[in-house]
Amino acid sequence: MSKFSPSLKARPLNYLRRLFSHRNDDDTFPPPKPGVRILAIGDVHGCAQQLDAVLRQNDCERVVFLGDMIDRGPNSRTVLERIFSLQEDNPQTVFALKGNHEDMALRFLDNPVRNGPFWLRNGGLQTLASFGLTGLSELSRQNALEDAAMKFRASLGREMAEWLQDLPARLQFRNVHFVHAGADPGRPMGTQDNASCIWGHPDFLRVARQDSQWVVHGHTIVDQPAIKNGRISVDTGAYATGTLTAAVIDDGVTFLRSDGQVP
Repeated sequence: MSKFSPSLKARPLNYLRRLFSHRNDDDTFPPPKPGVRILAIGDVHGCAQQLDAVLRQNDCERVVFLGDMIDRGPNSRTVLERIFSLQEDNPQTVFALKGNHEDMALRFLDNPVRNGPFWLRNGGLQTLASFGLTGLSELSRQNALEDAAMKFRASLGREMAEWLQDLPARLQFRNVHFVHAGADPGRPMGTQDNASCIWGHPDFLRVARQDSQWVVHGHTIVDQPAIKNGRISVDTGAYATGTLTAAVIDDGVTFLRSDGQVP
């Protein structure tokens, strides 16, 4: 894996982007100002080709993966290894967050019999297959689940397994916060619990924040990336649509797509 460097810029992105107004419903809502140019990449879900297409277009100083790197798509192992290597080589500029699918995989490793069927129903079968572990189903029993968990842990290796376990639930650059799924709009971002960030909160998409803080997230699939009520939504369902979307955030917000189309 070649080392990530913001100096290795791809071709200009102007033809890929559309500038979105950073006015909220409230005209006094300040624009996002992270203090550095950030690329926030939505739910990759094992779509390695789309991930490569987005990274080739990157011209930002920081890269944030918003979680759900695995499951459902065909190449979860490739995606995990790529992001792990990028962050390992560039710990000050590349960041990854824990999504609910990483959480499900870790719960499977912790207790495959109790947690395995739920994960396998929600994309775990595809992730295990990408590691060469096949022959399982949602109805697999104790011995098969325990054997799969042991082999999956061995295939991940100690360093990657620990990396997954230690992924943070939230990241902040000034008034811009990055999470996988959401946040409680009634609580300061600094006091959010991990469950809300990783799995979501019932008020997140229906109640606007009142504290001038922006939340960049994936998890909930949208037809088009959106900026509204302090939320920047970027998950366009790459595993289902073939399109991975990312947000470029500095003093405003623009979007780019893996297929090069203007969102």
